[in-house]
Amino acid sequence: MTDRATPAKNGTGEVRTDLEPLTTRFSALGTPVSATWLSGTVGDEDVPGPTTYWIDAVVELDPAVVQQLVADTDPQETTGSPAVVGDLEDSLPDGPLLTGPALDAAFAESGFTATAYLDQDDATVVLVTLGE
Repeated sequence: MTDRATPAKNGTGEVRTDLEPLTTRFSALGTPVSATWLSGTVGDEDVPGPTTYWIDAVVELDPAVVQQLVADTDPQETTGSPAVVGDLEDSLPDGPLLTGPALDAAFAESGFTATAYLDQDDATVVLVTLGE
């Protein structure tokens, strides 16, 4: 039996605030107010094969977009915490956080899978995504 650890998230550590790379990948964001995010690759960079990319983001949304996401996806409150990289932890909203399969699916596009957490009161979504 082997111990399979979660692959490490590798990146430059550059905290980004530009919106265009997020909005082109995740149309459900609409026209966000602001964002704080990081990205990089997953796993061992010395191993050949396809590269898997990650994006962790905390995005402040237009309140109308939040209301539409809630209406369309019926997310439920969770006690779970988003598995974002350490540099984003201070940016996480206070909650309560809502999540669910339909909310995740709303952000699963452009070759990315997503786990989404929505703070309805703060009009903020947290995205933990992987893609090729």
